[in-house]
Order: sequence, then C-alpha cells, then structure tokens
Amino acid sequence: MKIIRSLLLVLFLTACQSAWIAELVTQPGQALYHDNFSVPSSGWLQTVSANGSLGYIDGVYRMVVQSAGYDLWAVSGQTYGDVQIEADATRLAGPVSNRFGLICRYQDMVNFYFFIISSDGYYAIGKIKNGAVSLLGQEMMAYSAAIVQGSGPNHLRFDCIGNTLTGTINDQAIASTSDADFSDGDAGLIAGAFDEGAVDVTFDNFVVIKP
Repeated sequence: MKIIRSLLLVLFLTACQSAWIAELVTQPGQALYHDNFSVPSSGWLQTVSANGSLGYIDGVYRMVVQSAGYDLWAVSGQTYGDVQIEADATRLAGPVSNRFGLICRYQDMVNFYFFIISSDGYYAIGKIKNGAVSLLGQEMMAYSAAIVQGSGPNHLRFDCIGNTLTGTINDQAIASTSDADFSDGDAGLIAGAFDEGAVDVTFDNFVVIKP
C-alpha cells in the first residue's frame, strides 16, 4: 500500500505544471518566472499576420499592431495564483494614443485581466470575460503624471492578489480595484491600437513574483 501511494504521489507531481510546483517551494518576494527575451527559443509566441506581429528582436519582445481597433497578446505558458507581474515597456514607433501593458489570470483568449497604459499618459485596469471588454473601477482610461510619455521607457507592475488588482507605473501605484471572476491563470503582455494602427512597442525584463 505504501508503494502504491508513493507511486501515485510521483505520478501526481509529474503531471502537475511546473509553475504550480514552483509556487509551493518559492518564498514570497522571489521570482516564479522571468525572461529577459535574450533567448528566442524561450517559448513566447512568434507570429506575423496582416494585423501585426509578435516576436523576439535584439534581446527584447516586440509587438507591432498594424490594424486600428485591434489587440495582440502573448503569455508565458504557465499557471499562477496570486502574482506580482513586472516588465519594462518602450514605444518604438506609431501613435502615442496606443495601449500596452500586462495580463494576469489568463484563462483563454476571451477571459483575463489586463493593466494597460498609453504613450500619451493614460491607464486602465480591465478584463475580458467571454469576449466582452470592460474597465474595472473607472469608466474610461484616466491620466497619470507617473507615466513617461512619448517613447518612455516605463516600468509596469500588475499585482493580482486575491480579488484585488493593482496597477503600478515607475514605482507609483496609480490604480486599484477588485473583481472575483478569475482566481488564477497565466501571465503575459498585451498591446493594441485605437483609431490609428502601426503601434510598435517592446517589452523586457518580464518577471512573475510570488507576493
């Protein structure tokens, strides 16, 4: 019986995702996952279409959104519970009226939370649930002087802890709200265009920290 139980335990642990095991052994404040995008084979989506492109370039992860009113995103391929997500973001080209930021609790393409900023100084926390987009705690994107406008760069942080979602820019918390729809999921990056396409942004030093 002990042998059978031990075998079942081994099989169970082997079947678990590595991120789940990492959460059990990682201390608060330590990284569950990190990527500086210096290795193009680290697993992030690389694709090109008429709407835009995603991929590694010169040690960063680049998102180009060609179509107006369109979003592109990519995730790390892991599953996490409570997280603190951070990354550095820089606008390379395109309109300053854009949107880009971080994703947490990604269930699938139509269910996740996001924290976004724009290169003209605005921010929002929101979610996509069953494909419907809504902002949380605000009716529209709000202005913050903490955001470095133009080409940046900006250091983004998105805390998803319990039902509380907090967005921080350049070490200044600028938004906090609550929602209970998603309790875990993947973490990632997002970029999008409003009325004008050709949004071109890069991300670096992506890290998921256990809070």
